[in-house]
Amino acid sequence: MKSLKRSFGDSTANISSKVFIRSLKSGRVQKVVREQYLRKDISCSSQLCSACASNAAADASGNVPKPVLSRQPARTKSFPTGHYIVPDTNVLLTGIDLLEHSDAFYDVIILQTVLDELRNRSLPLYNRIMSLVKSEDKRFYLFFNEFRAETNVVREESETVNDRNDRSIRKSAGWYATHLKAAAKKNAPAIVVITNDADNRRKAEVEGIEALSLREYVSGLENADHLLDMVAEGQDRAVQGELIYPDYFTQSRVQTGLKAGVLHQGVFHVSPHNYLEGTVKVPAFDKPLLILGRESSNRSVSGDVVVVEVLSKDQWKQPSSKIIDEEAMNQNEGAEDEGEGSGPIITEGERKALQEEVKSAHHAGADRAQPTAKVVGVMKRSWRQYVGTVDASAGGGNRQQTVFLVPMDKKIPKIRMRTRQVDQLIGKRVVATIDAWDRDSRYPAGHFVRSLGGLETKEAETEALLLEFDVQYRPFPKAILDCLPSEGHNWTVPQDKSDPGWVGRKDLRELLVCSIDPPGCQDIDDALHARQLPNGNFEVGVHIADVPHFVRPNNAMDAEATSRGTTVYLVDKRIDMLPSLLGTDLCSLKPNVERYAFSTIWELTPDAEIVKADFTKSVIYSREGFSYEAAQKRVDDKSAQDDLTAGMRHLLRLSKLLRAKRMAAGALNLSSPEVRIESAETSNETGDPLADVKTKASLETNSLVEEFMLLANTTVATKIQSVFPQTALLRRHAEPPVSNFADLSDQLKRMRDMELDVSSSKALADSLDKCIDPEHPFFNTLIRILATRCMTSAEYFCSGSHAEPEFRHYGLASEIYTHFTSPIRRYADLLVHRQLAYAISYEGQGSEVVDEGLRNKNKLENVCRNLNFRHRNAQHAGRASIEYYVGQALKQRQAKMGDEGVVEDGYVMRVFENGAVIFVRKFGIEGVVRLEDFDLSPRKKSKKDQRTENEEGLITKESEFEPENYALTVFEKGKKDTTGRRIELFQEVKVRVSSEEKGGAREKGKRKVLQSLALLMTAEPTTMQGVFRDMTPLSISKLDVADSLEDSPAIAETGGGDNNTIWPPRKAPATAIAMSPTRIPASPSVLTQDKALRNKSHLYIRNFPYAAQGEDLRKFFVGHDIVSTSVPVNPRTNRAVGYHFVTFRGGADAQRAVDALSGKLVVEQEVFVQITRDS
Repeated sequence: MKSLKRSFGDSTANISSKVFIRSLKSGRVQKVVREQYLRKDISCSSQLCSACASNAAADASGNVPKPVLSRQPARTKSFPTGHYIVPDTNVLLTGIDLLEHSDAFYDVIILQTVLDELRNRSLPLYNRIMSLVKSEDKRFYLFFNEFRAETNVVREESETVNDRNDRSIRKSAGWYATHLKAAAKKNAPAIVVITNDADNRRKAEVEGIEALSLREYVSGLENADHLLDMVAEGQDRAVQGELIYPDYFTQSRVQTGLKAGVLHQGVFHVSPHNYLEGTVKVPAFDKPLLILGRESSNRSVSGDVVVVEVLSKDQWKQPSSKIIDEEAMNQNEGAEDEGEGSGPIITEGERKALQEEVKSAHHAGADRAQPTAKVVGVMKRSWRQYVGTVDASAGGGNRQQTVFLVPMDKKIPKIRMRTRQVDQLIGKRVVATIDAWDRDSRYPAGHFVRSLGGLETKEAETEALLLEFDVQYRPFPKAILDCLPSEGHNWTVPQDKSDPGWVGRKDLRELLVCSIDPPGCQDIDDALHARQLPNGNFEVGVHIADVPHFVRPNNAMDAEATSRGTTVYLVDKRIDMLPSLLGTDLCSLKPNVERYAFSTIWELTPDAEIVKADFTKSVIYSREGFSYEAAQKRVDDKSAQDDLTAGMRHLLRLSKLLRAKRMAAGALNLSSPEVRIESAETSNETGDPLADVKTKASLETNSLVEEFMLLANTTVATKIQSVFPQTALLRRHAEPPVSNFADLSDQLKRMRDMELDVSSSKALADSLDKCIDPEHPFFNTLIRILATRCMTSAEYFCSGSHAEPEFRHYGLASEIYTHFTSPIRRYADLLVHRQLAYAISYEGQGSEVVDEGLRNKNKLENVCRNLNFRHRNAQHAGRASIEYYVGQALKQRQAKMGDEGVVEDGYVMRVFENGAVIFVRKFGIEGVVRLEDFDLSPRKKSKKDQRTENEEGLITKESEFEPENYALTVFEKGKKDTTGRRIELFQEVKVRVSSEEKGGAREKGKRKVLQSLALLMTAEPTTMQGVFRDMTPLSISKLDVADSLEDSPAIAETGGGDNNTIWPPRKAPATAIAMSPTRIPASPSVLTQDKALRNKSHLYIRNFPYAAQGEDLRKFFVGHDIVSTSVPVNPRTNRAVGYHFVTFRGGADAQRAVDALSGKLVVEQEVFVQITRDS
């Protein structure tokens, strides 16, 4: 019998073995040996070499690739005959921005050894290198040195993997040099190895190979001054100064700690309001772990995957109640001064702020303390390209100097970088990246990548936005456009039904189909129809664009769509997932055009119960393309009695039944701030740029489309999961932990005496429905917005990754769900289309190309991770675009109309010690109103009104924070009683919204949208201001007593006339104050509603010593004409709230009563009184 073993003949010279050590999930290791067959027909791909051109191996299609490397590569002083570049792995890792630069780095040889190592270390950078390899412009050639006989290297005994790879690079470079000298005869280009490894350069010199560091190589280029700024910092730098950060735990200690449960792993997130506070969510704790201070965060950047160690319980703190801005805290800090190892880890201001937080935690008690931890290791860095501005405090000149790049994202620390272009970069949007963060440096070190353009220019700001949210916006390259139909816009559905395009399709062109979309929609994914059947039931169809017909698996367009994941919608542009030929034409279900579709058709009873569901590829002919508004008008038009309108009415009626069933099952009606920007025509007509900003209206037709899209998604999900039990692409929404709602529940209980039941989605839905304020309808929407933020994020997942009970979509109250209805703009839907086509055994055109990834669980899990990431970023980018547009519109309005902004309704969403977060409904944006932004000045300044101003002429303000009441009182220093403004959570206020450039480097170019808390604040109806109708809180000085209310000087101050007059008492200790929105029951509002009480005067007394006992005030006002007295009681505690109401017949009686009261009472604290008169 012949042995299967190979003999040790000459053929062994063409065989090489490669050994891998693979770690298994069980913790064991597995040795893997792979044989490699060495060849001599792998081309050098130089146009100078005719031998390789004639002997090169053909590709899978039988074509011999054309040479990539040019005949005349770039020349420099060091390499006058030209040169090819051979970079090592570390150069690719740290110099990718340079390699992509259009002014340098052409004719680059990427070795297989280097590329394999890069793929293991950074998949995103691997993809960027592969993009360069595929680009015809940059001339990057991938040389398979591991398979070329002359360049293959076998690892020697006791040789490290790194040393073996370095030797492989040198051997390949040496072979190239020898090979090209023979091919070119004379003036052969040099082969230059670029490596930052000094030992590798030394060995290369010994072997006669040109080798330079990246900095040395760039220094020899013509435009070195600009390119040197892009060389990564810190690669060859030794630690020079004091070690101000703790060292990370060793890898073995981290792994041991994680297994033992004493260490925890999670993603580090920095608070948007306090740069010294971060959180890490870990499974072992209900609440996120707090990370306080620079030392505890230990060089972590927001988004990093970190390992943390929980501190002892006596060191637990509560979340910060202060807004702390890095620029304000360290505004005089210079990059040159920071240096390496200079100064302590935290500045004196930071230390003071942290000490105040510790005191707050101590006073709050253990019940409010939260588990606190410190970072002991970083498992994965999330460093990316950051957009920001160069600190303008940096000096000028052409000398190289260290400057701070201040990122736009407040959660990212300042980045130190060296540059010779300070003068050119100040006032520009600049892109930089982080290279390293050593223990002896307070800030990370990075390098300049490129300038986007001037601040506030539309092009620069839009590109900055796209980069910040990692939106892939490059034009589609030729390889992708080559995948489109050759007919272009002239493509049509074949008229001959014998055409292969009709195979497996139903002809549904006779159906009265229509689409309903937002105004101006071009990428129309879906259309609907409905008609009544003879048996009384209804046939309802949802028809979705058949995108997979044009996007075949595993081609260039499919790969690009996988990477992009979703279409991104900005105010003035759309970043498409697919080329516009498909998205807005060939796939779009436009009216009056035949289109391919994937149809889901149900038979529904009149009660909207599903009798059966069918799926089919189809051809449809849409009769109309409605906007939501136009569809609503059509349905409401009683004169419209055509069959299409009848079908729309059937759809509307059935959609209401479907919605009712969902809500009964516990579906949540959540909310998010949504506005839309109309075309510039509106602002041109009105002259107001803000006229384009509209709050999205929700019509019945919106709900109509939503309900049937949800029904289609759930029906398709059930089908594909039955066929792909392990690899169905589904979407889930996990039930949020009860702890997520703890803060909101407490806030509603304390502020409005409302309960939030989170025991189930149904209970939550019911309790949200009860959060009603009749006087302020938006209050319910506000609570729904806040409840939405307590939820976990919905996510795409592979069905084999979770048990079936975890498939549930909590928000929709659906046991299974997916995305099927938007394949033009979402790649997830495109994959679901492919799975559904396979599930129904579709054998038409395109089915011959099978997507093997449909059953590859690992591949689908990776796709899902990317889709979740892209989906979140697309949402953030869209919202940021609206905020930018609003800022620019405000700027234009102010320039055009010469005003200081617009006054709009705002709602307090969060209260801090030194500010508040205000949501502006009209614009769908929220922002921080800091202490200095509160407007305490009166409308018309009194001569007696003396302000406390600082050296800059600004009013010095102080605040009093009431954490248990979620309230903040802001007042002029030393004048709390006369200038106080009190706001509380959920309160409706008036804000002046204006646009002015922020002063800090971090926010240079951004428009400061929430400028100040306006003078007029409309309080909640259950507050004191709600009782005294139209009361305007003002800061006024004490006024002399006038003979009548009508003649009071306060009337001239407020413009309030008879409706609102602040009346100060004449004698101490009573003092006039602005009304404080202290919470009281709604019943006292009868004072402004009961006709019998009109034309009366009302006395409000706070801090009255007998209020707690509820004593009647009548005994203090004997002889005065009193209509009634009352002591409001808090309904939650059943205790008096601390003030009285007394109603008199007239103003004179009220004034005499005040005099009598102040003369009779001797109290330790001031008694505040206020008189108003109803008209």
